[in-house]
Amino acid sequence: MRVKEGNKEKDILEAAIKLFAEVGYHKAKISKIAEMAGVAAGSIYLYFEDKEDILLKIFDEIWHRIYLELLKIKNNSNLSPFDKFDAMIDLIFDIYIENPNLAMVFVNEQNHIQRSTPEKFTVFYEKFLLSGEDIIKEGIEKHAFTNNLDINILRQFIFGAIRSLLQHWAIDPKTYPLNKIRQNIKFIIKYGIEK
Repeated sequence: MRVKEGNKEKDILEAAIKLFAEVGYHKAKISKIAEMAGVAAGSIYLYFEDKEDILLKIFDEIWHRIYLELLKIKNNSNLSPFDKFDAMIDLIFDIYIENPNLAMVFVNEQNHIQRSTPEKFTVFYEKFLLSGEDIIKEGIEKHAFTNNLDINILRQFIFGAIRSLLQHWAIDPKTYPLNKIRQNIKFIIKYGIEK
């Protein structure tokens, strides 16, 4: 693949996110992505192998970004485990509030792409989850969180809840606004893990 020129790769990714959010990954066509990005359909293949490669790149970029931000939070010795936990949840919701189309792609496509091509899915998602586990472990070690937690179950619970509630938000954003979801998740989990 050729080195990117200007912002074409970024334009293609942004167009793909918008189209995947509107019609879903399976119904999206490369030609429509190209049209929305303002590039020739053939030029997409200078940057990406196929539509799946575009979707994988979207998830790689977003989870890489979130992971790097979480590392800063995790390593900040001025924050308590509760502050770190809050910041971790805020990090996820801030990105989706900033780009609601990305939230739709996360809800509708991440599970599919992880199952269909686990060997290609971004390593940054797992790194993010492991860093989140480290925050929980720190809270347990500092006696801020209960030690009766199975961290793996908690991790699946948190991200399952976020994915499920984002699906409800996608269907009915007035009843389930993202900030309301964020605050309720933080409240329920924090007071469930508090010692």
